[in-house]
Amino acid sequence: MIRCIRHAAAFSLLLLVALLANSSRVQVFTADAYAGNPANRRAAMARYGQPRGAVLVAGRPVTGSRDSGGRLRYERTYTEGPLYAPVTGYSSQSYGTSLVERAEDGILAGTDDRLTTFPWWDEMTGARRPGGDVATTIRPAMQRAAFDGLGRRKGAVAAVEPRTGRILALVSTPSYDPNLLSGNGRSVTDAWRRLTGAADQPMLNRAIRQTYPPGSAFKVVTAAAALDSGTVPDIDAPTGAPDPYVLPGTTARLGNAAGDCADASLKDAFLVSCDTVFAHLGAEIGLPGMVAAARRFGFDDDRLRIPSPVARSNFDTRMDTAQVALSAIGRYDTTATPLQMAMVAAAVANDGVLTPPYLVEAVTDARGHTVATAPHQPSRQAIGPAAARQLQEMMTDVVENGAGAQAAIEDAVVGGRTGAARHGADGEGTPYAWFISWAKAKEDSGSAVAVAVVVEDPAAERADISGGSAAPIARAVMRAALR
Repeated sequence: MIRCIRHAAAFSLLLLVALLANSSRVQVFTADAYAGNPANRRAAMARYGQPRGAVLVAGRPVTGSRDSGGRLRYERTYTEGPLYAPVTGYSSQSYGTSLVERAEDGILAGTDDRLTTFPWWDEMTGARRPGGDVATTIRPAMQRAAFDGLGRRKGAVAAVEPRTGRILALVSTPSYDPNLLSGNGRSVTDAWRRLTGAADQPMLNRAIRQTYPPGSAFKVVTAAAALDSGTVPDIDAPTGAPDPYVLPGTTARLGNAAGDCADASLKDAFLVSCDTVFAHLGAEIGLPGMVAAARRFGFDDDRLRIPSPVARSNFDTRMDTAQVALSAIGRYDTTATPLQMAMVAAAVANDGVLTPPYLVEAVTDARGHTVATAPHQPSRQAIGPAAARQLQEMMTDVVENGAGAQAAIEDAVVGGRTGAARHGADGEGTPYAWFISWAKAKEDSGSAVAVAVVVEDPAAERADISGGSAAPIARAVMRAALR
């Protein structure tokens, strides 16, 4: 009898050891797999079992949470959803998150270890931390001016503060209402299919995720390269560029929409947008010089985060001389996001210093205590101060005497550069109207804003027309900034 008891006890002990071993395996080695299994609803129920933290604009929440009464209890809500969708993105129980909602998900959902003093204690007890808040750099008046200015047109606006890099407005149209995607029912599925399948792509953030051929707006970069390299020592001296200009190594003849471009000075060519002068300068500067200049402004950088990733603006590194000449006037395969072109204008306004842009000012816990502030990004000299001041003079001339007249603002110094381009190797694609600009209050030169506007505009066949369609939008945004 005692022998049987011993055997039973030994077998029970073996079963206990096996149970503990399996429990350890589940807890230590396969916990992540179980947690990530789509069939496991506990993680989702915990995630949506409490209100999500808020995204703030000028200290005011533009997001909230609604108690749905369902198993996934709290759904995201958005105040003025279409206006701020290019900033907030969406938070959906069915389709995840995007933009700030994704980049700062740990803070908003309460899972970030920075929200508690003792993260290990929450792990042991299973306590759920309340979500924190994310304060953005957006200024409501500027965001509204950009959104209303674009209206029903397809396009984007990016505005930054040159000295600090703060993004003050970020708009993409057509937009969408993130409220439609917050829950998990049939209506959410239908809205997702409708929005993702729409021909005008309302969920595409054109300000940071879409690149466009910059056309004549890129002449700011080419002018900076010409001045910095010494290719143009005097902006009032003749450049020696012919009209028309035969692209090097080809028989292709490049002309101008404007007159008086033969042997024009850099300042005159910038004012009337002479393609021949800037193509000729691009060929003279050469591929290495043009690549270096473009990269100092931020082109070819795929690491930019604001904190959402920004699409890489492209300036090709493998081109023959003719292609370099075309790239110097924003053609060939040169492309840029609106945010990138706002960075170009900002560097000029800031005496040649480029400060990387950012969208999140600070994150706080549920009690309002600051958890982190915007990381300090080192500035860099995109162009020399003397060259920047000459570019400021030329951009101001465009607004005072050229195609950018509709961007002029009383009691402010405004500089601008128009642009018009098309996608496609033969220029058969959609035309785009550009206007990049900066403005400074006359009585406060430290108060400045830089803006880039792109509009998909069938009338944008040349730079002076693009000034008419895009410049008024930039003016409205700059006026809102300077008030």
